[in-house]
Parts: sequence; structure tokens; C-alpha cells
Amino acid sequence: MDTGEKADRQSKRFQLIKICIFLSGLSVFAQLYLFQPLLPMIAEHFKTMVGDSSLLVSSATIGMACGLFFFAFKADSFSRKNLMVFSLISSAILTIVSTWIPSLTLLIAIGVLKGFVISGVSAVALAYLTEEVQLSVVALAISMYLSGNTIGGMSGRILATILAGEFGWRNAVLIIGIESLLLGLIFWKLFPRSKFFNPQKTDYHLKMKQMKRFLTDSYMLRLYFIASLIIGAFVSVYNYLTFRLEYEPFSLSHFFIAFIFLMYTFGVFGTMITSRLSVRFEKKHILKGSIILMLIGTLLLISENIYIVIFGLGVFTLSFFAAHTMASQMTALRAKEGKSSATSIYWLFYYFGSSILGSGTGYILHATSWNVFILILILAILISYILTIDRKSLTAK
Repeated sequence: MDTGEKADRQSKRFQLIKICIFLSGLSVFAQLYLFQPLLPMIAEHFKTMVGDSSLLVSSATIGMACGLFFFAFKADSFSRKNLMVFSLISSAILTIVSTWIPSLTLLIAIGVLKGFVISGVSAVALAYLTEEVQLSVVALAISMYLSGNTIGGMSGRILATILAGEFGWRNAVLIIGIESLLLGLIFWKLFPRSKFFNPQKTDYHLKMKQMKRFLTDSYMLRLYFIASLIIGAFVSVYNYLTFRLEYEPFSLSHFFIAFIFLMYTFGVFGTMITSRLSVRFEKKHILKGSIILMLIGTLLLISENIYIVIFGLGVFTLSFFAAHTMASQMTALRAKEGKSSATSIYWLFYYFGSSILGSGTGYILHATSWNVFILILILAILISYILTIDRKSLTAK
């Protein structure tokens, strides 16, 4: 282990860390939700139901959840850089390979595997930054990673939609796979190795004890289920709004539909606003207010006026990111010991909620109507609001 200085703002090492960690977030989230804007094309190509095609998104997030749970135990056994490089390059290869897969079932299976390997980046990225970067610039480094996540998720969806409209969905997947492979190779070449971390064996008994404690804490359980429900509603909207906008009364082209994913910029504002408000207000009140705003945004999506739908989507997106930011902060604050175990369980619930609700609502939409679909989402968000109410109040201790 090196005992030298951690990377500071002026050092070349910090500049490389900052750039590479941004690129890693860009690659991970471009791939994770790659198929989301392509679901109408894929459903038509495989002659299948809306819910079946959405399993391409859910499979990746289920794999991500399983991978994060696995790495909660094993991440500290591997070199930080080696694990991240393996994750980035192997996931890109799986994305490229999926271009030639003729079966939807096999595509879904590859999605699970891709989600699993790609979780290696998310499992250790923040730990690497806190270990290798000076405390004064840790927040800046983390913000670069989170910006990469958001921009990757947004640009990947927009690029996939535009490319698919021009060249077909398989070629769109191929191009993004190649782009992700190049990002992985750049990361491999430039990302600095750890100076302040040595791989070590995991204390499984301690990990299990910590996880059991969090899973029997009603406060933590409510936060976990809130995360699960709000991400499920969020992914459902972005999975299926593209289907609605293609048909009457909107009849929008793929090119215009692509730009609904620019709404992710509101997510950045949601996170920033939450950070500022948390200095002045109790966290439980910010969480409650964010969930109420999510309800309002969801209700506006019933409208047949495109401007109201766009406004509603903006409100919905901003408030989701605000609620998610606050719930994850409250989880970390509650866990005075075993923070990695507490946050691992949080992400497990988060991605399983994304997968189960994100696909399940597709079958409801196929069997009923858009309005019924929205009512189901409203019910899920209402339950998440009820979970914030407690006799002792949901207050971070």
C-alpha cells in the first residue's frame, strides 16, 4: 500500500481520475437502459407483447441487483481498477454480441449477464474515490461520476432512438456497443491504479449480521420499499411513454420521441435542489414533498395535450430524483456502522423494484389502457407516501 499523498485538485492523477470516472458512468448507464427507447421496435420485430419486450430493460436491472448483492460480499477481494475494467469491457462485448442474437429469450438472458458484470463499476466506484482523492475534492469527483451516470443514461437513450430510426434497432445497439468498448479501452489505458487499497478477504459473518440488522429495522425497510416503488413507477413511465407518443392523439416520429429523454436534465436539478433544501428542512419533509410532486406529475401524464404531458414528465422526473436522492441519503445516515451493507440492500430493492414493477405494468398496459396504467402508478406512489408516515416519524437519527 502506498503512503503518499492522495490526489488533489491540481494533480495530473486527479484529472485522470475525474475524466475516467465520468467515462465509466457514461458507459454503464448508456448500456443499462439501452433498450428502453427501442421497446416499440423490438415488440414489433419479435411480434410480442409490450410487457415481454420490456423484459429487455428489466433483465439488465435484475442482473445489476444480483451483481451488487454479490459484490457487497466480494468487491473488496479484487483490485478496484481491474474489476472496473473487466466490467466495462465485458459488458460492451455482451452489448455487441446481442446485435446478432435471433431470439428474444436469449437477448433477455444476455441482459441479465450484462447487468451482473456491469454492476462491478457501481459496486466500487465511490469507494475508490473516497480512498484515492483528497477529502476537499471528493464531492467534485463523485459529482463527475454521477453526472456521467445521468448523461450516459440520457444520451444513450437519445442516441439509440435516433440511430434506430435511421439504421434499425440492431445497428443502433451495435454502434453503442462499439462506443462503450472504446470507452472501456480508454478507461483501461488512463485510469490510475489504487494507491490506498489492498484486496482483502470478506468477513461474511459480519456482513450477514449487518444485513440482518437492517432488514429487521422498520425505518430502513420503509426506505427500501419507498426506493423500490418510486423507481418502479419511474422506469414504467419511461418504458411505455414512447408507445403512447407513437399513436393517436400524438403520432410523434421516433426523432421527436428521442428528445423526451432530455427530461433527465431535470433529474440533475432535482438532486441539486434536494441538496440545498436539506440544509434548511428536515429530510422526512423533503422526501414527503418530493413524493407528492411525483403524484402530481403522474396525474398530468393522463392528458392528451402534448405540452401538459411534457410539463408533467418534467415535474415527475425532477421529483423522482429528489425523492431518490433523499431516500438514499437517509439510508446512509441511519447506518452508522455497516454503511456498505445498508446501501447494498438499498440498491437491491431499487433495482428489483425497477425490474418487477417496470415490466409488470407493461402487461397491465397491454391488457387495459393508458389511464388504468397511470392509476396503478399512482397507487404505487401513494403507498410510498404512506410509508413515510409513522408514529415516531421518518426522521434520520
